[in-house]
Amino acid sequence: MVCKACGRRELLKRIGATGALASLGLLCTCAEEADVRAPAPAQEPIASNPLDTTRANQAATFRNIDRLAPTRVIGCGALALALPTHSAHLGSFDYEYEGSTYKVDDYMRRNRTSGLLILKGGAIALERYRMGNSAQSRWTSFSVAKSVTSTLIGAALKDGSIASLDDGVDKYVTQLKGSAFEGSSIRDLLSMTSGVRWDEDYSIFHQSDIERFERAIGSQKKGAVMELIRTRPRAAAPGSVFNYSTGDSYVLGAVVAAATKSTLSDYLSQKIWARLGMETDGYWLLDSPDGLETGGDNFSATLRDYARFGLFFLREGVIGSDAVLPAGWRDLATKPHTAVAAYGRVDDDPLGYGYHWWAFPTGTAALPYHDGAFTAQGIFGQFLYINPKEDIVVVVWSAWRSPWEDRAEIETYAMIGAAAAILRQ
Repeated sequence: MVCKACGRRELLKRIGATGALASLGLLCTCAEEADVRAPAPAQEPIASNPLDTTRANQAATFRNIDRLAPTRVIGCGALALALPTHSAHLGSFDYEYEGSTYKVDDYMRRNRTSGLLILKGGAIALERYRMGNSAQSRWTSFSVAKSVTSTLIGAALKDGSIASLDDGVDKYVTQLKGSAFEGSSIRDLLSMTSGVRWDEDYSIFHQSDIERFERAIGSQKKGAVMELIRTRPRAAAPGSVFNYSTGDSYVLGAVVAAATKSTLSDYLSQKIWARLGMETDGYWLLDSPDGLETGGDNFSATLRDYARFGLFFLREGVIGSDAVLPAGWRDLATKPHTAVAAYGRVDDDPLGYGYHWWAFPTGTAALPYHDGAFTAQGIFGQFLYINPKEDIVVVVWSAWRSPWEDRAEIETYAMIGAAAAILRQ
């Protein structure tokens, strides 16, 4: 995720406290945009770089990431977990936004939302598609993948492949010995406090580390991404500074692969995807042919399978009678663990940061209808939102024209809060 601008604290404080939540306005340039149907996926023109798209090809690019670089399949099982229709199916609903009332379809048009699904109690309360998507479309996650990788760290800890979160990452990824990552623990990287310098600026005009990361993948040279990671210098002591880093997430993916003697995709399939009952194979972008999954981005799945993953996490990682995750992992992973990632400390944001999950405050500091919720977020408006108190999972796919739009984020929380208020009745 790109760093968020100052002032978000005040924006979030102004979310309304009763009924359908009120929010602030989005400076939107696409309110009148028509929902033009795309041609068949094989014929869709796409961009060569998902960070550099046009309004015309952005959605097609996001649902065809496997045409840009090698990927690895995340195999589904024989039976799909049923997602029944909720008895209080929303159909459509209103939410308040900067003193005006809008419908959920307005939200989707205003924010270039291409998919929206709301589960209440494991049942579908709302499901919408736009911009050429359907129930069969697979859409890229961007940094929502970070929360998937974090979850696989939990699974590897549960099955004993990882001994401790306090282990150094170089214990598992020996290529990192002698690098700035030596001395940083798995826990440090989960909290984005590795202390290794990383510039997560998504502008294609800026020579940032995330741009170098993308170019290394584009080179298709085996080992190019790991070499980039190895050469990043140390900027601070481990645990002392929060710095959002796809590089940290890539390393955690490599830790899982080394510890489990598997690939990230195969381990995800074995532990969750096939066993839980996803209806479609997913896939994960690789750093090179037959290489490592990127770990921090570009995992792709259908809207319903994103929701099923959210339901798995909401239910604390239990499939049948089998606990895939350590006891208490859900609540552990979704709370800040360091002062530098505490609520209100990250980019002037009331949210805090746990183990690769963004955490809403609780108790007296809670935002209305979001008490104790948490969310995975990806650039261009991707959300996997989970609220245990409301028993809600929400998946949002978007094609924002900027990597991050603070006001669109706030409107998203307002829309979700309005849905939660209705479904609570």
